[in-house]
Amino acid sequence: MDTTNSTLPTSDADEQKIRELVARSQEAQTDPDALPALHTANLVIVNLAGRRLFGREAFASAMAEALSSPLKDIRTSLEVDDIRFTTPDVAVVSLTKTVHDERSEAEGTSELPSVGAMTYVLTRQGDDWRIALAQTTPVR
Repeated sequence: MDTTNSTLPTSDADEQKIRELVARSQEAQTDPDALPALHTANLVIVNLAGRRLFGREAFASAMAEALSSPLKDIRTSLEVDDIRFTTPDVAVVSLTKTVHDERSEAEGTSELPSVGAMTYVLTRQGDDWRIALAQTTPVR
């Protein structure tokens, strides 16, 4: 789909920065220092399993825990479906998250959906964008 809709004037530079942020978040999914740094300090995350985390510190801790478990063998890829600017400094990004579960059958305790509908709410911080909310809904 990959569209950008807006009722506000935005720049191509903002859209490009947002797409770069999405790419960086995907690349950093196994880096417990880099990925939390792409988020605001007071972030909210609701993951694919419905676990809700509040704040960068809680996210970094949960991420470190997951990376030391069989969950480290689950990767995701993201595709931008839509970008909407609600204000010049806030954007809602709709994404399709594809899950690549590479755990062995013995490690996999629950079956994950292979696709999720993901939403990022981004806020401008200086000249860059940060993720304030990341929420994923399983698509069955």
